[in-house]
Amino acid sequence: MQRVALSAVLTIFAFTSATAGPLSLNAPERPAEAAPVRPVNNLGGGFLEQLFGGFQSTAPRYEPNPFVMPWQDRRAPDETMDPARPAVNPRFMKQVVGYDGNERPGTVIINTNERMLYLVQDDGSAIRYGIGVGRPGFTWAGVHHITQKREWPDWTPPAEMLKRRPDLPRHMEGGPENPLGARAMYLGSTLYRIHGSNEPWTIGTAVSSGCIRMRNEDVIDLYSRVRVGTRVVVI
Repeated sequence: MQRVALSAVLTIFAFTSATAGPLSLNAPERPAEAAPVRPVNNLGGGFLEQLFGGFQSTAPRYEPNPFVMPWQDRRAPDETMDPARPAVNPRFMKQVVGYDGNERPGTVIINTNERMLYLVQDDGSAIRYGIGVGRPGFTWAGVHHITQKREWPDWTPPAEMLKRRPDLPRHMEGGPENPLGARAMYLGSTLYRIHGSNEPWTIGTAVSSGCIRMRNEDVIDLYSRVRVGTRVVVI
């Protein structure tokens, strides 16, 4: 009888040992929560000054999203959503550098050859951001001023762009998938903007139609530091 009982105990022990999984001593890590975008209460602008002007932006706030729309990336959808993108070169990350030029504090200087944007400070320094610039045939230089600012701007491709790319949408509401990204600052009466991008891997390259593109986190930072009327020097 004792042998039968002992055999049963050993059988139960063996079954339990065989089915039990390894014991983890480390509690699972909680995913980090995304930091909310700080709302900025500035008057918005539009794609064209003469079409959008003088009204308060009511666009919803979003979090930056690295994904792109199908017409921006011709690869298969599963590849489009693949996060394995080329990393942004550390050289193009935001940093503070020395400045000994002649422009006044608060001026934005865009060096298209360097692929850098500088915001001059009042202590002999400048905040430097990496940018993407116009591809060959779409580069330009000059002095303008920021005439409008817009959070999560809508996008209406101009007629010239639609002739080159008839597959583009005629209008697109602002949001994480909008090519203009999280913020846009409009330059004079031109069609050019300093804006965010949902293609951060293009920072440091020449691929745009003349606009200056930045990482969303960088354009949000710049947007909070400049005002309508800021002088912008493009060289």
